[in-house]
Amino acid sequence: MTSDPKAPVPGSRTHDRYLDSRLQAAWFSFRAGGLRLARAARNLLDRAAGQVAPRAPVRRALDRAAWPVRAGASRTALWNLRAATEWALTAGKVQNLRVAARRLDGLVIARGSLFSFWAALGQPTRARGYVEGRELREGCMIASVGGGLCQLSNALYAAALEAGMQIVERHPHSRIVPGSLAERGLDATVFWNYIDLRFRATTDCLLQVRLTGSHLELSLRTRQAAILPTPTVPSLGAPERAHDCIGCAQEQCVRYIAPQAQAGRGAWLLDEAWPEFDQWLASRARAAELIAVPLDGARRRRPAYAWSAALLPGATLVEHPLPALVRGLSMRVLGASALATQSAARQRALLCLDGALARAFARSLTYDVTHVVVSLNLLPHLWRMGVLAGRHVTVLLSRSPLALLHGQLDRAARLHPGSATLADFRASAELIESEEAALRCADALVTPHRAVAEYARRCYSAPVEQLDWACPPVPADVPAPAPAARGVLFPASALGRKGAYEVRAACRALDLELHVLGRAQEEAQFWRGVRTRPVRPGDPWDNIGCVLLPAFVEHRPRLLLSARARGVPVICSDDCGLPADLPGVSVVRAGAMPELVATLERLMARA
Repeated sequence: MTSDPKAPVPGSRTHDRYLDSRLQAAWFSFRAGGLRLARAARNLLDRAAGQVAPRAPVRRALDRAAWPVRAGASRTALWNLRAATEWALTAGKVQNLRVAARRLDGLVIARGSLFSFWAALGQPTRARGYVEGRELREGCMIASVGGGLCQLSNALYAAALEAGMQIVERHPHSRIVPGSLAERGLDATVFWNYIDLRFRATTDCLLQVRLTGSHLELSLRTRQAAILPTPTVPSLGAPERAHDCIGCAQEQCVRYIAPQAQAGRGAWLLDEAWPEFDQWLASRARAAELIAVPLDGARRRRPAYAWSAALLPGATLVEHPLPALVRGLSMRVLGASALATQSAARQRALLCLDGALARAFARSLTYDVTHVVVSLNLLPHLWRMGVLAGRHVTVLLSRSPLALLHGQLDRAARLHPGSATLADFRASAELIESEEAALRCADALVTPHRAVAEYARRCYSAPVEQLDWACPPVPADVPAPAPAARGVLFPASALGRKGAYEVRAACRALDLELHVLGRAQEEAQFWRGVRTRPVRPGDPWDNIGCVLLPAFVEHRPRLLLSARARGVPVICSDDCGLPADLPGVSVVRAGAMPELVATLERLMARA
């Protein structure tokens, strides 16, 4: 008696048909095994002769600007669903394309070499991240690990034809899959490993494969344009349409797929908690959301990770405490010194630790996740891993994009070339390009930071939603600021990116007493010539008449918002991200000394 739960009652006609379908499947597997062995021997001979193009040693380090000409391209829809019952296997197909795209994107095919789809991709197995998708086999659409890769081979064949490549091996589908390139005769079916797509490159070319939230985009790019003949599409007659095993009337068949309507779910990949983002997420929550965080801050009493949205009913919370622990210890060690020269080491460590956290989060993304909300510091690392491909992405802009951040630091470094911190570290060009590519493909961008929002609107096509800053609560027993308070609070360390040089010059010019909150300094005795006073422990607002932060880089102006809530006047740069029309806040341009001194003098004269 068979142990298969789909097997009918023995002795019945339905059971006989079921056994027939199992025998047919076994016979197919036997024949396929023999053909695979024969093809493996042929492939060994091809490799020995050096005919198959090798994969590029460093795929993503290629200078893609050196390949300006798009010789051939294809763009096909990912989610061409006809019924809700197809969703699960279509999502599996997208996952398989996501995995395959990571292996093929950036491949350089040398002139005269023979490109083989399977030699470049390898065997599609579960161990490599492939899942069950829809596959056309013997006229039926069945469920199979790696199913759906034909969409990629179809696109590659169409692009190769357009680019004038010499097609060496190509097999059309036996049936037409609705919505596919087979309807136009531009299909090339593949089946590991003996049904392959091969073409010989007529010139050096670069293969680019990208999944957006809705489409598979593939192109073959060359260094220079060439006059190509009009591609001839083989005439295939009128093959029949494929039979679908989902809800088929032959329920006794071993390949029968029971109809099951499903829908995708969202995932939130979050780092440090911001009240603005927390409120925004809570207003958009729905059941079955996956929420990945470093720590469950609410339960573990870690305010930095206390996302209240993680407590919503139906949410699946996944913690990754090890990367959070390593990051906390690393930052504590690097923060123990007051030397400004620690800045570069700190930034390098942060980028590496963000990458480790992103890799942990990537393991939480199951193939049924269709929409991802992700913190910006994790975005470039996840993009480089390819796990965001084929998904709709919303980015929480919790800092400046790296391109903007470098521009801010470069501007400050030109004004203060003697700074030890303004030019000491920059992110790699590869990381910046990954972040820019991800932001260009994002579906939505969200931030409360005014300067970051304005930059995003100028540089990216995705809609930008600017949130209101959350005003921190002020204890009821806090006294109003004293009218005679004359101190100026600098709520940062003496670093060039925080506007320390401008603060020092302004306080010298106006002979103001300065209260400095941070310990790090650009150099020893940085505040010479300025009347300084240490901040009172537990009460940084004592005798403060103004808060001054003309920073070039400031992502979280929490102390400025606290000062405003307490009624303390604020002067800050436009790069601090507060609206210029916010009562109690005066906004100046970063690095504009005359404007800063005039504003500070006018404000302190009123005190």
